[in-house]
Amino acid sequence: MIEKLILGRFVPGESLIHGLDARTKLLAGFYYIGILFLANNWWTYALMVLFTLMVIQMTGIKLKVFIKGVKPLIWLILFTVVMQILFTSGGTIFFDWGPFTISSFGLLNGIFVFLRFVLIIMMSTVITLTTTPMNLTDAIAYILRPFAVVKVPANDIALMISVALRFIPTLMGETDKIMKAQRARGVDFGEGNLFEQMKIVVPIFIPLFVSSFNRAEELADAMEARGYQGGEGRTRFRILHWHIGDLIAGLVMVLLTIGLIVLRTT
Repeated sequence: MIEKLILGRFVPGESLIHGLDARTKLLAGFYYIGILFLANNWWTYALMVLFTLMVIQMTGIKLKVFIKGVKPLIWLILFTVVMQILFTSGGTIFFDWGPFTISSFGLLNGIFVFLRFVLIIMMSTVITLTTTPMNLTDAIAYILRPFAVVKVPANDIALMISVALRFIPTLMGETDKIMKAQRARGVDFGEGNLFEQMKIVVPIFIPLFVSSFNRAEELADAMEARGYQGGEGRTRFRILHWHIGDLIAGLVMVLLTIGLIVLRTT
């Protein structure tokens, strides 16, 4: 289980993507998700797939690592795709029974939804794998800084997001240990009906919650011992800087947008 989870991990490297400013990667990631909804045909999705594969290649990390990041969410993606196929009408009707309809437009929409989910997950994984948690925290705080006018605690929100991402692999590791301990006691997680499976899950979640609260308390004590009193007046050892590579990345995103707009009309 723990080997399948990629979100929240950082892979050190010297690639061009690693060298980009964390703010650039975060803003480009949000922008990427936004322009992805401009894709409306095979040509536009082909462009987005090609661009995503090029970015992954530039990270120096193997493609199979990013595929592993999709696997934990594959059932949610497939469920969404099936809903799109069954409840979207239009085009040639292949099957029609009550509220369920399978049409050419529904199938096409289902494929596009699948691609959209996979591309978003992969690009999000690019950001987390190539950005240290500290830099990611600083980038989030920087982006949320304008909201300080309306008393939004940008630094605290950034810290919470960073800690949450950091603890995802840790909690999955704890879950893996608990499941192995349960298997050693003869528990079989693959048998029984739905209610029996729910009963089996309870002995996993209780110790997991206890462990999570203990870790949270230890983290709070450690932060207090180091004098942490919130983001106000906090200084940073490493300062984020914009470079020429960040400007080039911005220009690439503009060109990608232009390409999408052109291909939308073909």
